[in-house]
Amino acid sequence: MAEEKKWVLMVTAQTPTNIAVIKYWGKRDEVRILPINDSISVTLDPDHLCTLTTVAVSPSFDRDRMWLNGKEISLSGSRYQNCLREIRSRGDDVEDEVKGIKIEKKDWETLHLHIASYNNFPTAAGLASSAAGFACLVFSLAKLMNVNEDQSQLSAIARQGSGSACRSLFGGFVKWNMGNKEDGSDSVAVQLADEKHWGDLVIIVAVVSSREKETSSTSGMRESVETSLLLQHRAKDVVPMRILQMEEAIKNRDFTSFAKLTCADSNQFHAVCMDTSPPIFYMNDTSHRIISLVEKWNRKAGTPEIAYTFDAGPNAVLIAKSRKVAVELMQGLLYCFPPKSDTDMKSYVIGDTSIVKEAGLEGREVPQEIKDKIGSQDQKGEVSYFICSRPGKGPVVLQDQTQALLHPQTGLPK
Repeated sequence: MAEEKKWVLMVTAQTPTNIAVIKYWGKRDEVRILPINDSISVTLDPDHLCTLTTVAVSPSFDRDRMWLNGKEISLSGSRYQNCLREIRSRGDDVEDEVKGIKIEKKDWETLHLHIASYNNFPTAAGLASSAAGFACLVFSLAKLMNVNEDQSQLSAIARQGSGSACRSLFGGFVKWNMGNKEDGSDSVAVQLADEKHWGDLVIIVAVVSSREKETSSTSGMRESVETSLLLQHRAKDVVPMRILQMEEAIKNRDFTSFAKLTCADSNQFHAVCMDTSPPIFYMNDTSHRIISLVEKWNRKAGTPEIAYTFDAGPNAVLIAKSRKVAVELMQGLLYCFPPKSDTDMKSYVIGDTSIVKEAGLEGREVPQEIKDKIGSQDQKGEVSYFICSRPGKGPVVLQDQTQALLHPQTGLPK
């Protein structure tokens, strides 16, 4: 290893979040984070929802440190330690001739790391922030340490930080195989299709609440496994068939089947939460009104045009079958859930804002046919903001050093 104590070697990466359309809920092994069923997700465009992570190594660092969204957090938890241990054991020789840095494989066990991570969406509000976070941590460290393993193998490490993180190692449509081995070596993610396979889809996230949820996913799953008979039936009899049907729907771009499966699985997941003792309530009144809106819309259309799914939180993820439907849906959502009088539209709808421009609502009445699809809405609901997105790519290393979250000379947050 280079003797000079002042050098800092860094890698910055961007990793997307994902939304499960066939849900993961329940572990058969709490330590290794092994699920009781397979799951399938859609990766969201990292331009709109992602985690940015910079990892740095230097002989001048005296301990491992991490900053999340600008605040230093402890790395003592078993999930962080498991990921760090697994990735360090796979580190290889690294040489940077320009900086005169040479790190040997054995050095990774003694060198300390600095990690800075930033989510461009609410943490712990049911938007899979931990999934994107641990996926980005593992991916960026693998690049820093020259780890010679494929994305599926890396997904098995990310899984030990957060189960859903394994699915964020790929873009497009991703399946997490539950696996059967005790050591979890076959519990990995695989890509079913890339983001270009079904490019017509548009995803609109209604952020109903960005507050941290009362019941964490970890404790909620544990309570469901211990007390819900419906969960046992779901894992054994329902999910295996749905996985096969969903794989077929994605392969054939069959939106009718995709939407029916997505909505049914979301509803059953939340039914399991209510079947848990004590019951867990992740959705709220606004969540329920959004479900009602979509159900009325699809009935009026005569065929599913929109799918809804909710993870462990009140935020709705709406998947429209085409851009035309998405534009009409945005009109309807802004009619039902208008921004507060002091809220600017630019902060109320973020992400792919061209959807709003196409909806053309500035100073115009919502078309009557859109109102007819929605039905009567007696109450105006509360939505914090909307994010417009689409299926997106997997993790990437960012070459632009100005995007790094750590200072290249000190390895401390900028």
